Amino acid sequence: MNLIDAHCHLNTRSKAKMKLALERGASFLSINTDIPFFDPIGEQEAVVLDLKRDFPEQVRYMGTFSSAGFGNSSWLPNTIDQIKKTVDNGASGIKIWKNFGMELRDKSGQFVMVSDDRLDPVFDFLSMNKIPLIAHIGEPRNCWLPLEQMTVDSDRNYFAKHPEYHMYLHKEFPDYLAQIAARDKVLEKHPDLVFIGAHFGSMEWDLTEIGKRLDLYPNFHVDMAERICHVQLQGIEHRELVRDFFIRYQDRIIYGSDVIDSFFDHEDQAAARFDALWTYHWQYFSSEDFMEAEEFEGEFQGLGLPTEVLEKLFVINAAKIYGFKN
Repeated sequence: MNLIDAHCHLNTRSKAKMKLALERGASFLSINTDIPFFDPIGEQEAVVLDLKRDFPEQVRYMGTFSSAGFGNSSWLPNTIDQIKKTVDNGASGIKIWKNFGMELRDKSGQFVMVSDDRLDPVFDFLSMNKIPLIAHIGEPRNCWLPLEQMTVDSDRNYFAKHPEYHMYLHKEFPDYLAQIAARDKVLEKHPDLVFIGAHFGSMEWDLTEIGKRLDLYPNFHVDMAERICHVQLQGIEHRELVRDFFIRYQDRIIYGSDVIDSFFDHEDQAAARFDALWTYHWQYFSSEDFMEAEEFEGEFQGLGLPTEVLEKLFVINAAKIYGFKN
């Protein structure tokens, strides 16, 4: 099957993943991010531009901007300039990360939420210039629960290893509902902004909640990156609800794996991870096989979605928003 992996991080110039993409008819949307454990933004862009030059049909990317200096008089003009430059370089859109809402504080010590009025000129610029925004705001709801109450092992293992990001331990931080409310306020203030909620918009635990936002905000979309296991878990008892969700919102959901190629010791390992996830996820959405997941115990059945829905989830929706040929 052909597919666009519309949420991954190609942070190395390794070629094994590109060889795989050519063999499988796949393309990548690599997402640059203002994140502490990635290379600086400029280096991320240099890497993906090299890949895009060598594989022009297989690679698109999302640029980003730095939160450093937020609140200073120079921050806004510098940010708009940074966005202009990365779009001129070929970026398909812009990424904003959870440092807004979960890390960045202003001079008064208050957390800077994504709905902060000082960000409005950035969102207005994107909207006026028809530049899509992909936003990782908040975290899985599990992040605010004790480890033993988390629903999937991937979250439990991650937050056990990274207690600094486990919000259950940090009551002084804005809570889960505050993150979602701030994101919703952005959608209300900027209705013409094409807004992609990464990771099912951090509402992975309840497809009904996602559906409410998709109904309310016509330019809101979601990608599936690193949250498909939550959907599979819901499908154990509510398969038809899950299946109906993907059929009803087939034009608003985008496939992505969230593989980070720099997290592997060897480039062949990264390629193998892409290959395994693409195969596994395609099986889940396309077949009615009974399957298991590495993130939780229990068996669930594949969704067996119609071909036209699969084409939208895996190719067409990403192609329309991010500028791929299909």
